[in-house]
Amino acid sequence: MKKILLILVLAYAAANYFSNGELGDWVRLPAAEQTADSSDQQLQAAFDNRQSDLQIQGQGRVLRVLADDLEGSRHQRFLLQLDSGQTLLVAHNIDLAPRVANLRQGDVVVFYGEYEWNPQGGVIHWTHHDPRGRHPGGWLKHGGRTYQ
Repeated sequence: MKKILLILVLAYAAANYFSNGELGDWVRLPAAEQTADSSDQQLQAAFDNRQSDLQIQGQGRVLRVLADDLEGSRHQRFLLQLDSGQTLLVAHNIDLAPRVANLRQGDVVVFYGEYEWNPQGGVIHWTHHDPRGRHPGGWLKHGGRTYQ
């Protein structure tokens, strides 16, 4: 009888702990959402603190596809909006990596690159390999393909 009572008390305590939001919401989130939420928070903090040179992975939805930047190294450019609402300019070097194919407004893009602060929300660059091997290689994922 004592064992049954102990089990019931532990089950009740666990149910309350996991349902009050302290850990319950975290336990229910898929791993991808936990990562996206975490990177959104890191990017927001970097923006708030005017921090740059942050190597980070995240994801966002294409808000707008922009014209390529053709000055110096050529870059494919597009705006991403994170779940948090923050916007990022992605500057993807197409002299060092393939262009992201068939990119459209509303598409989801996962990125790994370097964040640089600017007043509009920031820029993600280094979304490609480093031919000199001095910088961490970045990438973009879109439509089941990785661009690096």
